[in-house]
Amino acid sequence: MAEASGLAVPGGEARPTVFAEISALALATGAANLGQGFPDADGPEWVRELAVQAIRDGINQYPAGRGSRALRGAIADHQRRHYGIELDPEREVLVTAGATEAIAATLLALVGPGDEVVTLEPFYDSHAASIAMSGAAHVTVPLAPNDGGFALDAEALDAAVGERTRVILLNTPHNPTGTVLTDAELAAVAAAARRVGALVVTDEVYEHLVFDGNVHTPIAALPGMFERTLTISSAGKSFSLTGWKIGWVSGPAELVDAVMAVKQFLTYSGGAPFQPAIARALTDGAGDIAELRGSLAARRDVLVSGLREVGFDAIVPGGTYFVCADATPFLGHETPDGAAFARALPAAIGVACIPVSAFCRSGSPTAEALANWVRFTFVKDEATIRTAIDRLRGLPRSG
Repeated sequence: MAEASGLAVPGGEARPTVFAEISALALATGAANLGQGFPDADGPEWVRELAVQAIRDGINQYPAGRGSRALRGAIADHQRRHYGIELDPEREVLVTAGATEAIAATLLALVGPGDEVVTLEPFYDSHAASIAMSGAAHVTVPLAPNDGGFALDAEALDAAVGERTRVILLNTPHNPTGTVLTDAELAAVAAAARRVGALVVTDEVYEHLVFDGNVHTPIAALPGMFERTLTISSAGKSFSLTGWKIGWVSGPAELVDAVMAVKQFLTYSGGAPFQPAIARALTDGAGDIAELRGSLAARRDVLVSGLREVGFDAIVPGGTYFVCADATPFLGHETPDGAAFARALPAAIGVACIPVSAFCRSGSPTAEALANWVRFTFVKDEATIRTAIDRLRGLPRSG
């Protein structure tokens, strides 16, 4: 999912998000943009050529509302091969306009005023927006820096999940922190959901982009969890084809039907020539994913090493595109926190990043705890990353 470019406000206007603001600053200043997380290289040529051929073959009109049969079959086969999850492609898979639509349609289908949706905090920005559109209340559980990573606060989770909790919305591998939830953390979420009869909606778009022996486990694969879980993913991150917006949601037929009832009035269907290409990519693209994963791991290491050399306290992510780093050594009176630092950095030094507080509720304890943290992406080419590091060497330290 791409970070949103704007948020709706009363009166029908839109105000830019911090992602749009920082990207505009990067463009205006010629900064090395390690802010917004989208690849600067296209996905596999053979997959792109399949879409070109599909256009030439006349696959240009509305596909089936649930997605093409070939793609739904490939998604079901993918879940079986990788995770042992058995799906009926006719009733338990729905193709969407990216994972962002899947999340919005799912929350609009499942929750409303009086319900609560529990997420981790920091949280991906569209999660909060979709919860707000549904009318449900947003309750958060902190992911806190711990032993060189971020860890789920299990006690806070148990306190947050109560009788009004309708959905626990999970994101793993996690944007923005790069955390890959452990089996113990997933088990804690599953236990909390079962305790109150809540559903789990899980955003797994970075499922294949994990490093250092980390393993992504869908919570739907845990005992007794398939029946109460909707799993969301997409092709955008796995194949560096974010602009194609081919996502999907899978799970029990009655829950998928509920999402379809909303989705048909959002986009109805789309991406016709991309769907057969992604079907083939899911079936035959394991080598391409492995190559991307290796390249990202190498670029991650360049970025983490450079940030630490410059003076940031950077955490090595277990997955995703992102490195979170404490910028405290560089904060002074003019940039007293990470948000001010990120806004000043493009003009001051020629580098763009995103404040982690942008992924938190304003004034929350997590926002305060992470006020000095910023997020850099390593999904850019190595030359851009090295340029950013070289420029960051010119940062003056505070005090």
